Amino acid sequence: MKIQESAENYLETILSLQKEKGTVRSIDIANELGFSKPSVSVAMKNLRENDYIQIDDGGHITLLPKGLVIAEKIFERHTLLTEWLISIGVSPEVAAEDACRMEHVVSEESFAAIKKLASK
Repeated sequence: MKIQESAENYLETILSLQKEKGTVRSIDIANELGFSKPSVSVAMKNLRENDYIQIDDGGHITLLPKGLVIAEKIFERHTLLTEWLISIGVSPEVAAEDACRMEHVVSEESFAAIKKLASK
């Protein structure tokens, strides 16, 4: 179930916005990520065509099961890595930035080890 980093970022953003606002539309994603509305529309079309999201007639975006699995995985990685980096002395801004890059490339094994270490 390997998808591109950009798709993972979109799915994570949808999940994050759903938690924050309840409903999500393309404009919310564009505003959150600082992307143009046309760029987001193309990405949403691709995610919809690959059954990661559903878009209703009102333009509301919902994560479908396989999109939700990826979004939750990336969100968990981002949250844990950010908190862990802060706990070892990295500034919150840099920690969030680094976590955003790390969340996509860290292996399952390494993430499990970091998660175990962070929970001590």
